Amino acid sequence: MWRREFITLIVGAASWPLLVHAQQPEPMRRIGILLGAPKDDADYQRWVEAFLKGLQELGWIDGRNVRVEIHWATANRAEIRKQAAELAAVAPDVILAPGTSTVGPLMQATHAVPIVFPMIADPVAGGFADSLARPGGNATGFMLFEYSISGKWLELLKQIAPDVTRAAVFGDPDTATGPAQFGVIQAVAPMLRMEVSSFNKRDADEIKRAITVFAASPNGGLILTAGGPPLVHRDLIIALAAQHRLPAVYFDRAFVTAGGLLSYGPDRIDMYRRAASYVDRILKGAKPADMPVQAPTKYELVINLKSAQALGLTVPSSLLAQADTAIE
Repeated sequence: MWRREFITLIVGAASWPLLVHAQQPEPMRRIGILLGAPKDDADYQRWVEAFLKGLQELGWIDGRNVRVEIHWATANRAEIRKQAAELAAVAPDVILAPGTSTVGPLMQATHAVPIVFPMIADPVAGGFADSLARPGGNATGFMLFEYSISGKWLELLKQIAPDVTRAAVFGDPDTATGPAQFGVIQAVAPMLRMEVSSFNKRDADEIKRAITVFAASPNGGLILTAGGPPLVHRDLIIALAAQHRLPAVYFDRAFVTAGGLLSYGPDRIDMYRRAASYVDRILKGAKPADMPVQAPTKYELVINLKSAQALGLTVPSSLLAQADTAIE
């Protein structure tokens, strides 16, 4: 009897290390987020919330098995570079960063930490990926749009304001995508009997002067292509468009909810949610170099009916039927 109990005791003792090892909690993973916006930016707050919700749906709970550290770097380029270097130095498991303004400094700061961009205009032209199919480096994610969307902006401007014959196209002077977006608009213009001009302005005073001079001639409209400066000066541009009674088409719904006329662009909530799936894959061992850059799958048309009325425009019923959101 004693021998049997002794053997049981020895076998049980031998299994203790295995049991202790099996009961060890999963290591806390770390996700860094770098945003080129102030902390009170309502749009970025909604987008980050969508990302965090996407993580939760995949089993990653902030404070339980993952720690999410958000760096609000504002739109100041020096501050973005500073916080990018600090974030790269602590080497989280993966970093989420939207746009050229944040991804660029991060890739200068690290070639090792995986980076996922929920949106970026053209990662290949920007030098962030070797190709869409095989990025090849430490960054991957989602394109903000396909270039064909640029022609759609001009078509929408003509639909909602048929009398417009001239369009001022405002782009980002610091990205390679600005000329490409304008090139598509320029190619579509003759079919719509439109004259288009490119304005690449970053400074608020430059934007104000350019719009004021453009508005001095009749039958004009504005197109705001994707990029950082239009977002930074959103309120100024919307106010100038209203002041000079210029119909304007924007690349993001944030302009329309703030009083702009019409926007057509990717659903950013959906893109941040999809970015969570890429972060999940990286946390489980996937390499950014092998994960293809994906295009948006959901676009949304948003029209501000109150702004249309203020401009004396009647929104065609066919256009209204296409709208995902009509703001009254």
